[in-house]
This record gives sequence, structure tokens and C-alpha cells, in this order.
Amino acid sequence: MLTQSEADALLGVTKRFVAAATIAVSPGADDTHELVGDVDGRDERFLLDVWRGTRRIAKLKYQTRAQKVYVLARLDLNGAPHTNPDGTRIGGTHRHIYRQGFDAKWAFPLDSSSFSDPSDPELSFHEFCTFCHVQNGYVFQAALQ
Repeated sequence: MLTQSEADALLGVTKRFVAAATIAVSPGADDTHELVGDVDGRDERFLLDVWRGTRRIAKLKYQTRAQKVYVLARLDLNGAPHTNPDGTRIGGTHRHIYRQGFDAKWAFPLDSSSFSDPSDPELSFHEFCTFCHVQNGYVFQAALQ
């Protein structure tokens, strides 16, 4: 388990793509891209997941992971409402951030200063990358619907 300070530090690390990536969000997309960042003078590996529904194509998920298993942050667009561990419900579009003892089980409403138009998958991806400190190194491919 990561401590909260470890998770916060990992989320704040500037990350870059290991290889040039094409981010495609066509229906049924389920892709993982490798990222790397400098942590105390050594390369730390991260993963960036991109997922899109097949039946509900408006449903998208972008997430970053550390050490392959720890979800640091996730953006759920047009998904099902989420119930937090304390019983509060958050609408279908929300974000998750790692919390010690709960992993990514807590969801939060989107902050409009960080996510300006959740109906735009490309803009949301760019803003998610900014939130997670992921630098350029990708081309976003618009989906054919």
C-alpha cells in the first residue's frame, strides 16, 4: 500500500511517454501506454489507461497507475453514478484520486477549473494529462462514431 504522501508525490511527478503514442478512443478501446518519470534520480514507470465503452460509447475512462496496480487518478466520463465508502453518491462524470486505505474508491465531482468541457473527449484527455503531469508525446486520434 502507498502512503498518502507517496501517492501525492507520484501523482506530481512529471511523466512522459516511453514511446510516441496514438491515443484512440474508438468504441471498445482498451489501451495501456507506458510512461516514465524521474523519482529521486531514477526512472519510475507509470501506466496510462484509456478505455471506452462499446454499448455506451459516451462512457470513457482515463487513468494513471503507479507500480502497475495503484490507481493515482482516474477520470470517468458519462459512467454510472459512484457511491463513496461513506455512502455519498457522485454523478456519472467524476474523478477518482488515490486515498490511503481506500485506493481509488473515493470519487469527487469535477472541478470546472481543471476540466472545462467533459463532453469533449479530446479536451478532457489533454486536461487529464495536465492534472496528472503527463507531458506531450502523444497524438489524439478522434473517434469515428
